[in-house]
Amino acid sequence: MKPNFINLVPALEGEELVYLQSITKDLSDDQLMTFISLYNGKRRKTDQVLLGCVLGFVGVAGIQRFMVGEPLMGLLFFFTGGFCFIGTILDTVNHKRLAFEFNQKMARESMAMMYAYQ
Repeated sequence: MKPNFINLVPALEGEELVYLQSITKDLSDDQLMTFISLYNGKRRKTDQVLLGCVLGFVGVAGIQRFMVGEPLMGLLFFFTGGFCFIGTILDTVNHKRLAFEFNQKMARESMAMMYAYQ
């Protein structure tokens, strides 16, 4: 019986759950546990990304872009005040998409690392 993702990955949302189930459907239980341990250390929760966006309004713009692995966009946001707050507002509205795209990339990277260790 496959371990339950909802119990093993904190703050997992619907779209991410479906994606993880689709890419791990052929893994054995040991491989799945290895994948989850690698993936949990890399993923970003949507509330963390949202917090980074909100900090852009009161502190340093672009933190959310650094969090999702986009340092050049983070610097651009930093030096332009989040594109005069317009980019920060858009990122706040789309924070779930930013987190999901980053987590997809981390899932693919975790799969590659898992296969490299075996």
